[in-house]
Amino acid sequence: GAPGTGKTLLAKAVAGEAGVPFFSMSAAEFVEMIVGVGAARVRDLFKEAREHAPAIIFIDELDAIGRARGQVAVGGSSEQEQTLNQILTEMDGFSSREGIIVLAATNQPDVLDKALLRPGRFDRRIVVNLPDKSGREAILKVHTRQMPLANDAILADIAAITPGFSGADLKNLVNEAALLAARRAQNEVRHKDFLDALEKIVLGPERPILMSHADRERIAYHEGGHAILGLVVAGADPVNRVTIVPRGQALGVTYQRPESDRYNYPEPYLRARIIGMLGGRAAEEIVYGTKTTGAENDIEQATDLARRMVTRWGM
Repeated sequence: GAPGTGKTLLAKAVAGEAGVPFFSMSAAEFVEMIVGVGAARVRDLFKEAREHAPAIIFIDELDAIGRARGQVAVGGSSEQEQTLNQILTEMDGFSSREGIIVLAATNQPDVLDKALLRPGRFDRRIVVNLPDKSGREAILKVHTRQMPLANDAILADIAAITPGFSGADLKNLVNEAALLAARRAQNEVRHKDFLDALEKIVLGPERPILMSHADRERIAYHEGGHAILGLVVAGADPVNRVTIVPRGQALGVTYQRPESDRYNYPEPYLRARIIGMLGGRAAEEIVYGTKTTGAENDIEQATDLARRMVTRWGM
């Protein structure tokens, strides 16, 4: 699964439910400069687990040592291969009576060695997806348990406006909202605090930079172009916020947010997105008759989307 979806938490929960000794190690901890250290650590880990069987072994970030062998790599590749070979050997050496289960987590399953994924080793693959709306609401309930919420801070509404957020993102959102409420000397966290925290996370923090009136006016026209096309083009995501306050790397932002979780994107929707992205440059040309560098990120995103439409989705 993707980073922040709770793969490690899931392994911890499994250990708690099973009520057996749980041995956890990050794959990066095995590999050292000195050849043979990683393999020795693997042997020690599995030996300890055997002594406490039944037990669960959990290896986090497996791709750090489980990458496909045989590729030319500079320095440390022989140590990595030795460590991987030792894991393969240890997993083969188990009899069903030993009662040891090995779990591993990775967000790059495509780079793993085929020998790791054969039946008898890591033969069950559980995909941990990004949470849906009800999942996000449940995660928010967990992270706001100790937090005094105002009456207008309805978690279902906050879950609805955060499509694509992982569990880690939601935890960060709750922390940012609590910090904002504390800075504003409030006793409760309000809906507005969550909205402002979301804006800060998605768009970046505000940057106080001095700009001339002419620059601000041009940015306003640019963002206005995005907003108008976002409002009038059929199939586009609804426009949520428009600002000419510089945030992150951007001098202004038009934030369009989907109304619900999407898992499949029709071609008209993607075309509407490209049209919306190019609205800023078009507005500048209509009003001023000249081009500026302000549309760089828009063109980059539109080009990337158009390329994927053709080369990956056959549109």
